[in-house]
Amino acid sequence: MEALKVWTLSSHSIKHFINFTAATTRRTRSPMVVIRCCSSTSSSSVRNKRRSSSSFSSSSSSTSDRDSIRAIRIKRVEELRSKGYEPYAYRWERTHTANQLQVIYKHLGNGEVSNSEDDLVLVAGRIVARRAFGKLAFLTLRDDSGTIQLYCEKERLRNDQFEQLKTSVDIGDILGASGSMKRTEKGELSVHVSSFAILTKSLLPLPDKYHGLTDVDTRYRQRYVDMIANPEVADVFRMRAKIVSEIRKTVESLGFIEVETPVLQGAAGGAEARPFVTYHNSLGRDLYLRIATELHLKKMLVGGFEKVYEIGRIFRNEGISTRHNPEFTTIEMYEAYSDYQRMMDMAEEIIVQCALAVHGNLTIDYQGMEICLQRPWRRETMHNLVKEATGIDFNDMRGDIEIAKEVALKALGVGHDSKEKSSIEACPSVGHVLNEVFECVVEPTLQQPTFVLDYPIEISPLAKPHRRHAGLTERFELFICGRELANAFSELTDPMDQRERLEEQIRQHNSKRAAISQAHSVEERRKRKDDDSYEVTLDEDFITALEYGMPPASGMGLGIDRLVMLLTNSASIRDVIAFPVLKLQQ
Repeated sequence: MEALKVWTLSSHSIKHFINFTAATTRRTRSPMVVIRCCSSTSSSSVRNKRRSSSSFSSSSSSTSDRDSIRAIRIKRVEELRSKGYEPYAYRWERTHTANQLQVIYKHLGNGEVSNSEDDLVLVAGRIVARRAFGKLAFLTLRDDSGTIQLYCEKERLRNDQFEQLKTSVDIGDILGASGSMKRTEKGELSVHVSSFAILTKSLLPLPDKYHGLTDVDTRYRQRYVDMIANPEVADVFRMRAKIVSEIRKTVESLGFIEVETPVLQGAAGGAEARPFVTYHNSLGRDLYLRIATELHLKKMLVGGFEKVYEIGRIFRNEGISTRHNPEFTTIEMYEAYSDYQRMMDMAEEIIVQCALAVHGNLTIDYQGMEICLQRPWRRETMHNLVKEATGIDFNDMRGDIEIAKEVALKALGVGHDSKEKSSIEACPSVGHVLNEVFECVVEPTLQQPTFVLDYPIEISPLAKPHRRHAGLTERFELFICGRELANAFSELTDPMDQRERLEEQIRQHNSKRAAISQAHSVEERRKRKDDDSYEVTLDEDFITALEYGMPPASGMGLGIDRLVMLLTNSASIRDVIAFPVLKLQQ
């Protein structure tokens, strides 16, 4: 047999390739032609591809090459229709997935054929690779479950289908095929094709075989191509679905009922964050995309429900980073007649069950660090953690804000123009200073699961005052890998106390807004406006609901995106959101 011939085709050489292949076949004893699995219309040579760092096969060629490929494939669509074939099918009766075939026919030995009439199979999926030589062609078909090889012989295919296979089928096309099962001499389980149909004709080439889809920005913008080029990306979203399902199963097994609350709200409450604002034409009023589901879920408790939860999208018009996306998913849950100790148990139970569902064990790797999720998890107060890390005991400050700032700045050793210095100097209370020091010094060190307890009352307007320690609240946040995963309280049920705290929060916010107009530099005004220019209003209906009486309760919000990041070893939140928000493409 002659030496293997490898072809990687550019858009302007496709027709030459077809003609050359036919001529070569006539002159020789069927030399093998291998069409690379990137696309039958890729443009660079194999050697150049291996040196290249481009993202798309079409990126290594010019835009005109990509347009030429599209034009050629559109012409193939027209040719198929002229011959009576519809290249965009309505349906296909599939009998098996690729994975089912791999399991059912694993007993076939090399070279063995299954010829039973019961073994007629129909499969469907995207063609991601093809090889052809003489009167044989091999196609790799991928569906949602995996891959299977299509073994195509000219003599076995009906009518002119083998010619159609060579001239009309491109990598990226979605095919349906029927046939029997065999295992090749080299051990590849295959569908021995008797007929096939083009179900969807692909007009654009798939990413380069050697480099895949590597440009991060393009991967996020065209996630559908990312999942085709990098099947492991789709696995992340399968695991995400499994995690969300496990969360539901866990909380519902404990008696919680799933409810739905409004996304469009008259007041953006339940958190302190910049909201997205929209306008309702019929009502003639501004509405806000929710920044939390908290207040409406508490109203459900007032109405008589005792265990409720909601898994939903939250929208915050703030910064974008590897940990933050303007829209993200949380589960919030509330249980009557319990306190925040109960929510710590709930957090442990949910995350442990999710880890077992995904990994089967409680020791996981995250970005090179081993994380142990074995219960119980560490529980420590914010005061004690800050004291361990800095030596500062904020209990000794006795409410003196200036001393607190001076001690904090000295302990941190921050520079004159640092962001940390500005944040600490802007703090309106000792509790705010404590929280700033915690976020700067302690938070990044909390790699193993840690519940941080008893936050200052100044930064916890919806939490119940601590029953033993004045100035603190019964609140915790859960940290794993240096990032917050959950936030929970013993819920504040006193309507008068709640009104006072929310009004104080509004006063502090309005003070920050007023400072914007007094800022001296344009840069300072821009920076402050980015953070504090939005309006905060009091949700009077929530206060009214509390005045009817809400039972003692605990509540928790847990970030599902960050939990998925942890359990799928994903470095960025964008890796676990199928279609993240991005800047406009230039």
